[in-house]
Amino acid sequence: MTEKTIIATTSAPAAIGPYSQAVRAGNTVYCSGQIPLNPNTMKVEATDFAGQAEQVFKNLQAVAVAAGGSCRDFVKLNIYLTDLSNFAAVNEVMKLYFSEPFPARAAVGVASLPLGVMVEVEGVLVLAS
Repeated sequence: MTEKTIIATTSAPAAIGPYSQAVRAGNTVYCSGQIPLNPNTMKVEATDFAGQAEQVFKNLQAVAVAAGGSCRDFVKLNIYLTDLSNFAAVNEVMKLYFSEPFPARAAVGVASLPLGVMVEVEGVLVLAS
């Protein structure tokens, strides 16, 4: 049986439900969805889409670093958008944190997200042995 390690950091928002920020199983890390909460205040401070997306990717990066990796180690992202017209904007913000070769990705339109935010991102990274 694969041993699981819980990843937790104060550099990303604390869980607002019964889940871990991330779980490592072997060399694979499964990151829970990040919404644009400021980890210091636990509040959504950005009101525009780009600001919310920026905070989401900052949070995801912080979890990756806590797991011993970086954004370069992500192999898959799932992006949830309450308005698919923000597709191009999320691509631009994502390029601030990720470079080629980009991870595999899905972008999904959803009716709503926790706390009324506009974007949530979850991901999987694979760390070197």
